[in-house]
Amino acid sequence: GHTTGPSLNNDKLYKFAYSAEVYVDRVKASLQKSAGYRISSGVDVNLLWRNPDNDDNQLIKITIRDVQVENANERPAAKNVFEGKSTEKIIGKEYLEALQRPIVLELARGKVKNFYSYQNEPGFTQNIKRGLASLFQLQLHSGAAQEVDISGKCNTTYHVRQDHVTKIKALDSCEIEKQGFTSHNQILDVSTKATSATIYVLEDSFIKSIKAEENYVWLLNSQRKTSAKIVSKQRLELKSIQAGPGLMAGKQVASVIKTLDSSYIAVPLVAEPVKSECKKCPSLFEHWQSIREHMYPEELSKAVAARSFLYFIQNIRKATKEEILQIIRSENKELLPQVVDAVTSAQTPASLEAILEFLDFKNASTSALQERFLYACGFASHPNEKLLKSLTAKFKSDIANEEIRETLVIVMGALIRKLCDREGCKLPAVVEAKRLILNRLEKAKKDDNVRMYLLALKNALLPEAIPLLLKYAESEEGPISNVAATALQRYDPSFLTKEVKETMNRIYHQNRKVHEKTVRTTAAAIILNSNPSYMEVKNILLSIGELPLEMNKYMLSMIRDILQFEMPSSKTVRRVLKDMRAHNYDRFSKMGSSSAYSGYLMRGPDITSTYSLDILYSGSGILRRSNMNIRIFDRNAELHASQVVIEAQGLESIIAATPDEGEENLDSFAGMSAILFDVQLRPVTFFQGYGDLMSKMFSATGDPINVVKGLILLTDYSQEIQLQSGPRASTEFLGGLAIDISGGMEFSLWYRESKTNVKNRVATFVAGNTEVDSFFVKTGMETTLEVETTLDFISTVQFSQYPFLVCMQMDRVESPFRRFVTKYESLPSGRRYTARRGKAELLAGNEYPLHQENSNMCRKVFDAKSDSSSNWF
Repeated sequence: GHTTGPSLNNDKLYKFAYSAEVYVDRVKASLQKSAGYRISSGVDVNLLWRNPDNDDNQLIKITIRDVQVENANERPAAKNVFEGKSTEKIIGKEYLEALQRPIVLELARGKVKNFYSYQNEPGFTQNIKRGLASLFQLQLHSGAAQEVDISGKCNTTYHVRQDHVTKIKALDSCEIEKQGFTSHNQILDVSTKATSATIYVLEDSFIKSIKAEENYVWLLNSQRKTSAKIVSKQRLELKSIQAGPGLMAGKQVASVIKTLDSSYIAVPLVAEPVKSECKKCPSLFEHWQSIREHMYPEELSKAVAARSFLYFIQNIRKATKEEILQIIRSENKELLPQVVDAVTSAQTPASLEAILEFLDFKNASTSALQERFLYACGFASHPNEKLLKSLTAKFKSDIANEEIRETLVIVMGALIRKLCDREGCKLPAVVEAKRLILNRLEKAKKDDNVRMYLLALKNALLPEAIPLLLKYAESEEGPISNVAATALQRYDPSFLTKEVKETMNRIYHQNRKVHEKTVRTTAAAIILNSNPSYMEVKNILLSIGELPLEMNKYMLSMIRDILQFEMPSSKTVRRVLKDMRAHNYDRFSKMGSSSAYSGYLMRGPDITSTYSLDILYSGSGILRRSNMNIRIFDRNAELHASQVVIEAQGLESIIAATPDEGEENLDSFAGMSAILFDVQLRPVTFFQGYGDLMSKMFSATGDPINVVKGLILLTDYSQEIQLQSGPRASTEFLGGLAIDISGGMEFSLWYRESKTNVKNRVATFVAGNTEVDSFFVKTGMETTLEVETTLDFISTVQFSQYPFLVCMQMDRVESPFRRFVTKYESLPSGRRYTARRGKAELLAGNEYPLHQENSNMCRKVFDAKSDSSSNWF
């Protein structure tokens, strides 16, 4: 009656039956079909010593015997990897002997105070014993406690009802050495949930039975059907009580242990990290040789390229710097860019050292590889301080190519943001990089340098940069003002203070100076997107009618889109529209071809994807800006998946037209700017200046210019878990994208027609691998998902009349979609059981409707084309 923990009777031997089972499968699958195995054994427990001064302090001896290993589910002999093999053969003689050597626990008030075992025992067998020993730890009163067991130092809660005790362990609270990483953006990441419960039934103040169950669940946020679970069960059941050895004499625990066996030492109850070596794995070079045919540039919009890229990254992560350099130095020019993508995406110390040793930024001839390296850094899934530090050092040293210098600082901005998002804003490398960009921007004299640092800030999104961005947006000309305004547009509305809105209102209404249409419309978008007041909306609506020709139409289209798509400011807009001065026929009947439109690309149970498309023309019918955005949302997060902006200016002289107000002195220019997965890329110029335009117009082939081509690691999740029954488990989800975005602009003076075409070709591959590794058997599941698709965006403008005809088309081709699940059990000898299921389907293509006005105009454009072709002769 003294004890507050379980108590054993003297001179008795308690004989238990013990089993530990592990199952791996998809979340909703039944355990009867899961991959898995069971270790079962007898367990003998007897009391060695009880403290004469304190009944609650006991030493108990635990011995595992008669070990058996079998499938968790019954299988026919042909599908059973253990068939015909003795336990000694499966586990190995040395390991089996170690497993059956007894352990001793010192219990104090039901908690394990010390765990005694032998010093040089293999970590795997020691962990199985730790898993068994942890079951003997319990308290006999309800309440919360912190306990140390195989899982680490964890918060536990006990519920006691007579002879039944339930122990709930909060696995996410366990303090244990954790290995792994998660993806930067929540939409691309994996959700995880872990639970642990143990039910004790007591009899005569000692254990009659124990049932413990631990569950781990992983769900891919963007596709929750892609999932995995591990279920680990332990059972201990009392079979008989027999006469056993007597108690040992002694006052101190240490002397009793020494008398028992001088080889015993106290070892931690927390599991030790162990990993089984791969005996037949190919070298990095051998692996590369097996996949290199899929990595040629022309393959980069196929799922097999994305798959090869992911498996290559997994192997690079295990490789040394020398092994990586061997491949980089031996590869040809066609394949090197893809190797650079993979090596950079691996994000290990060895891979970073290898790539930095190989790339020479003082050599302009390898600038294409330098750019691929920098963009892969920008898309890094879990960048660290060392990467930013290395890039800052490169930026301060000599760089042969000015475009690489620009890309480098833009990517530094992206890394600053990612590290700040993970509470790394105060890291020395981040502080230094922020200071460098902000200081050099303030000192920059040349427009190109100013633009470069502004683009870096557009990625970094530092709250302290907002005053600088406001200054450049309001006081500078053309491209610089535009970059500063679009940088402000990327901030979360919560950062847009009263001062920001006042400046945007001044730009839009041109209170201090005349601004270009592109900057004014960006200012209006910022106002309308950041919880605008009644008066702000009213003033914007009252301005419609007083604006340049096409801008009137654009602003009307923007307002209609806010209402149609039920955007946050739509309620305020509806209130303003009740006022007849703001809402009347004169204002709402303005002619023009500019437009702004949003719609859904996909609405699914897990994520929703939207597109927005807006096109602004100059009064003479020449494209001023086209802006295509794709965003992905889930319940709590947003990802700016892509933005492609084509801008043109100063082209009126070609068709002898009059430029719009404020745009009389603009140099001829056309270019393209892209954002990909929240990272602003370096803008691409089609032509700059009238002479360049003329030479390109007469030599134009209409061939698209490549904007982005490469391989991007999107989902990058890896976690190692210590199961409470002893084995180690690991789960890894990798998602890769092979992407090819090109854009072109054709111009025909003969037909008075211009055409822009943006082609997005992408292939995605996701692989999830969940595995439980007991040194003598591995069991796991691999789940894969792949899709290939192409999204085309074409806009055709005929400016032979006013209002000119504009037709926009957005199409997605039919897309193959494949999903496979492979479950397996394998022995180190190579014997393996595999079960594979798959599903393949063709997702229908889609022509996105855009808006009715566009459909009407497309009919006219294509009618006009067919008329003109029939009138040739």
